[in-house]
Amino acid sequence: MSLWLAQFLLPSDLREERQNPLLPNAMIKVATINILYEMKFWQQRRELLVEGLAAVGADLIGLQETNLQANTGLWLAEQLDMPYIHLVAAQERSYVLRTEYGTAILSRHPFIQQAELDLQSQGRIAQYVQVKIGDRSLVFCNGHYYCQPGSSSLRMRQIQSLVNWLSALPADLPVVVVGDFNATPETPEIAFMREQFTSAYAAQHGCEPEYTCPTPLLQAHSKFWRPLGLRLINLWTNRKFTPWRGTLDYIFINKHLSVRDCQLILTEPAPDRKNIYPSDHFGIAAELEIVQV
Repeated sequence: MSLWLAQFLLPSDLREERQNPLLPNAMIKVATINILYEMKFWQQRRELLVEGLAAVGADLIGLQETNLQANTGLWLAEQLDMPYIHLVAAQERSYVLRTEYGTAILSRHPFIQQAELDLQSQGRIAQYVQVKIGDRSLVFCNGHYYCQPGSSSLRMRQIQSLVNWLSALPADLPVVVVGDFNATPETPEIAFMREQFTSAYAAQHGCEPEYTCPTPLLQAHSKFWRPLGLRLINLWTNRKFTPWRGTLDYIFINKHLSVRDCQLILTEPAPDRKNIYPSDHFGIAAELEIVQV
């Protein structure tokens, strides 16, 4: 599938911008969540996603695994009153994901610029938007990277390409990089990201979360291969035959931002079904301060 992207504008009654001029050291809220492309339990899951994301009140949200056929990213944007959307389709269908899927950035602020990067493997794409809030600009980058347990030379190439791509931006721009990196904290890929950026969650808590994936949602799918697959992944990466879980999702920031707060989000199940979660990933949200360097 060829790459395509679009900026959608929702109805005009959703376009009213916040009248919040950004002063020096002003705050911005961001979030990231892999919403899972599969449509099973979507009716229940989508309500949990809206409830949880609305509670965060983020200015910018990075979504991974948006289902393009079902327009799940656009539906969430409408429900959250976020009128600006930058949607990018994967360049090919993964051997695992048999539907058209992609990534999306939802924003409360119009885009000055949008761009995308072909990550050259598994059809993966990174995207960024530049927004202006008051008198300051900020770049928000979202991505979904090569899927393979443990460390991966192909994923490392993707991360290096990402960093090189973002390094071409003006040096004085605040940059936020979010997404499902498909890499756990001890891998060389995340170590490389930490050389260039700061993990917001680790800055707030002193370490990354215990895990962001999988949530108990997978148990609701009742498929034999899922729990078996998690055990095989853990056997491959950690030489243990217990089901695997780990941290794959991150919010990274550059030196022009500092962390005021950062927490896991979308961690609670449906009240009436304790194994129905918003997604198979937890999300992360951060309140960031733009600082003068």
